[in-house]
Amino acid sequence: MGRIILGTGSSLPEKVVTNKDLEKKVDTNDEWIRTRTGIKERRISSSGEYTYVLAARAAENAMAMAGITAEEIDLIIVATISSHMLMPSTACFVQQEIGATNCFAYDVNAACSGFLYALDMADKYVQADQQKKILVIGAETLSSRLNWQDRNTCILFGDGAGAAVVGHSNDEQRGIIAADLFSDGKLWELLHMHTAASCNADISVPEWSGAHIVMEGREVFKHAVKAMAEAVHGLLQKTGYEISAVDLVIPHQANVRILNKLVERLELSTNQVLINAPQYGNTSAASIPIALDEARRNGRIKNGDVVLFCSFGGGFTWGASLIKW
Repeated sequence: MGRIILGTGSSLPEKVVTNKDLEKKVDTNDEWIRTRTGIKERRISSSGEYTYVLAARAAENAMAMAGITAEEIDLIIVATISSHMLMPSTACFVQQEIGATNCFAYDVNAACSGFLYALDMADKYVQADQQKKILVIGAETLSSRLNWQDRNTCILFGDGAGAAVVGHSNDEQRGIIAADLFSDGKLWELLHMHTAASCNADISVPEWSGAHIVMEGREVFKHAVKAMAEAVHGLLQKTGYEISAVDLVIPHQANVRILNKLVERLELSTNQVLINAPQYGNTSAASIPIALDEARRNGRIKNGDVVLFCSFGGGFTWGASLIKW
């Protein structure tokens, strides 16, 4: 081990949109949403709260906790499916925003699993060079990528960003233990989002319906619970840990029904798992780092704790990561 998270941070838009607020936009109601998803409210970006702005704020909070400056960052990896532009990357915008003049930067697109993919990349960079300090960010403004007339999707998602600084520690008993990551492109149609319409008619997508999230909720539910549970069991078996030895599980906050089913499958106690989906909804790549930062700042994670992450997202992508804090 020895590759550790030096600091965490998060940033959320100021505007809170409740289920009652959504009743004015789409054919739904508070009871319908809470019964099916467990979500009560979500944060939605207002003027100027772009993806890179939220990401930069989360990054600054993480660097402050880590006690390092932007000039000490060697690499910025941003996981997002709602980038400010297709080019430049959101990571390059963050680099400019925080003044990280000595690093390189790029984005990762693995949907809701993006933070775990990016964290694994950071782990490998630090393994190769113990001097490196890497900023890993999950950031989304999914409100810009929703069909606000589709009550099956627009009720689920929210905006926000979470960040972690990854670096080396001389304490070999701490750090990232292992990760298992997976993908399967065969089922992409169950959860996808088109880009902008093609400017070349010869390669345009015939069924293009807009650059917003499209999801077959029931099918995604079944695949998500099974995939995350299997990833967790596989990782624990590989590392020799029992689920009872895990102090805190931070899963992707898809919705409360999925989380409750996952808790049941993994036979977790209620105090072993962190759930904040009712307050923020599904923030895709940002959900795990937001929850991680809350856990750190609220005292849910102590030095020596074993922390488990697991996620599932469009692609399909999924995986799990285990850390000794």
